[in-house]
Amino acid sequence: MLSFKLDMPRETLDDWGSPEDIGAATVEGPIKCAGKLLYGTFESAVSGGLYSATKGKYRVTYPFHEHATLLDGELAITDEATGETVLYGPGESWIIAKGATVLWDIRSDAIRKSYLATTVDL
Repeated sequence: MLSFKLDMPRETLDDWGSPEDIGAATVEGPIKCAGKLLYGTFESAVSGGLYSATKGKYRVTYPFHEHATLLDGELAITDEATGETVLYGPGESWIIAKGATVLWDIRSDAIRKSYLATTVDL
């Protein structure tokens, strides 16, 4: 079992580079991304772990379905298909479908989330 709690120690994550290094496009930055894969591999149908990014904006078209919970910071996500923007704080979660294009607006100095991703279509 993997537990992600708001009061858990914040371990150091691996440098994942810029949004471009994870398949996204920086809109406002620079942004530094980091993460730690804790379940599966980047090639497996299901994977998960921790992710962080510094303040800024980036656009990404999701290559997988994702459920995530924000652990630290403040983040607004805009669904570019509908124009809907939702503001998230610690303890709040979302699901984004594979193929959706969203704009991430990281409003705090940094955010950290736990996530579970899958490429399996139901």
